[in-house]
Amino acid sequence: MGRRPSGSVRVTGTQSRPEAAGGPSCVITTDGETTRQVRQSSQVQSIELRTYVFLDSLQPQLAAYMGTVSQGFLPIPGDACLWLEVSPGMAVHRVTDIALKASTVRLGQMVVERAFGSLAIYHRDQSNVLHSGDVILDAIGSSVERRSRCDVSWTEIIRAITPDHAVLINRQNRRGSMIQAGMSMFILETEPAGYVLIAANEAEKASNITVVDVKAVGAFGRLTLAGREGDVEEAAAAAMHAIQLINR
Repeated sequence: MGRRPSGSVRVTGTQSRPEAAGGPSCVITTDGETTRQVRQSSQVQSIELRTYVFLDSLQPQLAAYMGTVSQGFLPIPGDACLWLEVSPGMAVHRVTDIALKASTVRLGQMVVERAFGSLAIYHRDQSNVLHSGDVILDAIGSSVERRSRCDVSWTEIIRAITPDHAVLINRQNRRGSMIQAGMSMFILETEPAGYVLIAANEAEKASNITVVDVKAVGAFGRLTLAGREGDVEEAAAAAMHAIQLINR
């Protein structure tokens, strides 16, 4: 048999076969590990940022409401909070891992749906929350400006709720405060869902209202606030202004 010419040979397998029976075997390693890392990096870069909501100071009612649905560490009024929603849903595990390793934030909630995944992280120090957010954005190759716009699907103020209406609303929503007959009600529906959180937080800052319901996961987010007519109008204006700032 002739001798193999000298020179480098690219081998795509993990092990070469002996050239002849009884001949010397040669184990050749490949760059499989590097390929795996590149593939994982590519997957992270393909994550879509749907919602990025930074709450500088959680208001008491919203913090209490979020605590009723939290599966992780409970938020405290005054905590800074970052809420993110990504697509596909399973990608939220990677994003959560990045956030928790970037700083000392606490994980309050993580929801994994088929299409979307959401998470909430908290910390008393705003800089910790913002740092984790920056690391996430860098890892997925995105920015706050590239998050999805907030589409308002429905918004309305209903004045002087009737007793029958109030009873049905209270039976459907057990996590927030109850609405009473005679109160006015502000309702808001957004897509993506997570944007109702900043609307609720800014509304509570602006006015003396009652948080009845805040649904920030799923295809649409829904917010229900109640109170005296003037207070509800002021809260609604603050909520809609927060939405407008997102879309800028």
